[in-house]
Amino acid sequence: MTRFLAAAAGALLLGLAPLPAMAAGKTIAVSWKTFQEERWKTDEAAIKAVVEAAGDKFVSTDAQGSAQKQAADIEGLITQKVDVILVVAFDSDAILPSFKAASDAGVKMLSYDVLVEDPNALYVTFDNVGVGRLMAKAIQDVKPEGNYAFIKGDKGDPNATFLFQGITEVLKPAIDGGKIKNVCETFTDGWKPDNAQKNMEQCLTSTGNKVDAVVSENDGMASGVVAALDAQGLAGSVPVSGQDGDKAALNRVALGTQTVSIWKDSRALGKAAGEAAVAIAGGADPASLAGVGKFNSGKKGVEVNAILLTPNAITKDTLNEVIDAGWISKAEACAGVKAGTVKACD
Repeated sequence: MTRFLAAAAGALLLGLAPLPAMAAGKTIAVSWKTFQEERWKTDEAAIKAVVEAAGDKFVSTDAQGSAQKQAADIEGLITQKVDVILVVAFDSDAILPSFKAASDAGVKMLSYDVLVEDPNALYVTFDNVGVGRLMAKAIQDVKPEGNYAFIKGDKGDPNATFLFQGITEVLKPAIDGGKIKNVCETFTDGWKPDNAQKNMEQCLTSTGNKVDAVVSENDGMASGVVAALDAQGLAGSVPVSGQDGDKAALNRVALGTQTVSIWKDSRALGKAAGEAAVAIAGGADPASLAGVGKFNSGKKGVEVNAILLTPNAITKDTLNEVIDAGWISKAEACAGVKAGTVKACD
């Protein structure tokens, strides 16, 4: 079972405790699993701003969806003698030898958004089990009974499992009681929208279109799910979840084809990770940083230091939160929305 023991999660971001002064001139790198997803550009801008403001150098690499390339990228960063590497792992198990090689070379490691079960690495993310709970609750509030489809993320990404853990916690009583029936459950290679669309198409075919709700584990996949539903004339009548606060997804929320997007403000996550990386590069002990607690996924029994931030569920009723925060403009969120149907768009 996931355990997070810090009472002050998010304190680093909120500035509740000052970070120690650090000498400038360190090099902090990020190894992205793929830089093609919309959200990672936002994360990188936030991390880079913090690093450069501290007088440190920022570099990044793109594994392009390849575990082999990511390992080679990290090897190259070790050779360049960078001080800290933040890693968004493509495959959290395959990357473990790279983490060990980095640690052996004196490079500090941080697993960003995707857990790598290395006890020496700081884990910085949103509470993904909590994200799963929020997804499930939002869908169950709209459709408390019926046939549910579960479009999960990539099998090699621990986040897919963490999300499903939270989803299951919320829905299990209704499933056990026969109110909700799991008619489709599938992992989606690479979290790719086209793969999610194929999975949803197969689900609709196998059930004769008798799907009442879809719990999709992110917004990109939700776009594929909605496309599959739309082809059958079901878009807007079948509730669909997602996460990440992608602009296209938030517009779908306003239009009614997606029910909820769990917003994980990646500007906040990037800022928290950047501040932690700067501190660690300067010699700070990760366990001493504000907002750090202990996290154990239960998968391998490896306990790591972690910072977990709190996500928000964005529905039609709370769409104003992302607009007011400047995450998305009103024009972008409300494009094509009929006047008087969404309060935030009036």
